[in-house]
Amino acid sequence: MWTLYTFAVVSPSPSAPLHQLLQQASAAVQAVRQGRSLTDSLARCPDALRPGTQALSFLTLRRLGRAEALLKMLAPKRPQAKVEGLLLVALALLMPDDAPPPYAEHTVVDQTVKALKDRGSSGFVNAVLRRFLREREALVAAVVQEPVAAYNHPSWWIARLQADWPDDWQALLAANNQHPPMTLRAREGARAYLERLAAAGIAARQVGPQAVVLERAQPVTALPGFAEGEVSVQDLAAQCAAPLLLLRDCPPHAHVLDACSAPGGKTAHLLELRPDLDLLALDSDATRLERVGQNLARLRLGATLKAADARDTAAWFDGRPFDAILLDAPCSASGIVRRHPDVRWLRRSEDIAQLARIQSELLDALWPLLKPGGRMVYATCSVFKAEGVHQIDAFLQRKADAQAVDVAGVTGHLLPLADNEPNAVAAPLDGFFYALLAKRS
Repeated sequence: MWTLYTFAVVSPSPSAPLHQLLQQASAAVQAVRQGRSLTDSLARCPDALRPGTQALSFLTLRRLGRAEALLKMLAPKRPQAKVEGLLLVALALLMPDDAPPPYAEHTVVDQTVKALKDRGSSGFVNAVLRRFLREREALVAAVVQEPVAAYNHPSWWIARLQADWPDDWQALLAANNQHPPMTLRAREGARAYLERLAAAGIAARQVGPQAVVLERAQPVTALPGFAEGEVSVQDLAAQCAAPLLLLRDCPPHAHVLDACSAPGGKTAHLLELRPDLDLLALDSDATRLERVGQNLARLRLGATLKAADARDTAAWFDGRPFDAILLDAPCSASGIVRRHPDVRWLRRSEDIAQLARIQSELLDALWPLLKPGGRMVYATCSVFKAEGVHQIDAFLQRKADAQAVDVAGVTGHLLPLADNEPNAVAAPLDGFFYALLAKRS
């Protein structure tokens, strides 16, 4: 569902003047506020402006709750949409932060005014930003009394985390506003690939058997062997899926289903670990399924691809039961908000119940297709218990022949916090939930 971009730093350059980046980021942020995906906006952005636009958009969306509250104080009468968007981006840039600001304050004000196509608003924008700089400490102190401005998340999201994780909710909200590490899956193992990265002058460290975390994010074109299929971008949490499914004895040429496969990272990982698998990759979106094919082609791997809703088994199931099923179910994506900061603003409280219903329907539809003695991995990139432990508890109540198998450090909720990582990895992983389900013979 989500596209990963690897650029994360705002850096001025002659090809990307700040006023142009502000215009693009303003439009992208306003699109998110109107319910449209940031990924779609970035896809329409000119190539030369896309890295800087993404960086500004990410920064603004991570601070959007506070920026909106500040703008209401500074401009009680709501400005027109384009002016509003520019002010939100500029206020996000001017907020106090522990990290050095990417631009000087006077540059942000000057370039925001320059970004205005309607010069009639320039005096208003200049006045708003200069007042914020004069009264910044007092204004920020006033707005952070409200949770949305304090934590930069919708109120319903904050309340759900408080209920699900009463000891960790503040840390989870803070983690969502951090920059994520860029983690790679090295096909031939992390140790060997670290040597290739060192030869290319790219600093990294090993965090798993195939997992490497880069000190600084890089475009994939700079990664040794990427075009040849020797390495893929995949977070450490997502790298748990394939080994978990293949953990127990899996027969040669096992018939395996990847039920919601796009964009194909876990599909490819399964085949890297077991090239002999007879693997069927399903996805309900034919366009996204094309990305699975493209990823497999780059990695020189093969699988049967079929566009179908996994719940509608009559439309695609050929009657051959599966030895193993990976169900990476549609979810809120609440565990990967640091990679996709628009998610928190696009989701609505009522979405969670709807997504949980789809997850339940997928589990019930696919379970009969599993051989006795087979196993299913249920996964979501969510930290909400309704999409994780509560979902599986309800499933086990419905299915007498289903048994949950605990695997230390992998099954259950993996929270994106430093003290909740497998093997105490220094870079926190994404938020995920895994359940390994065995079908009794």
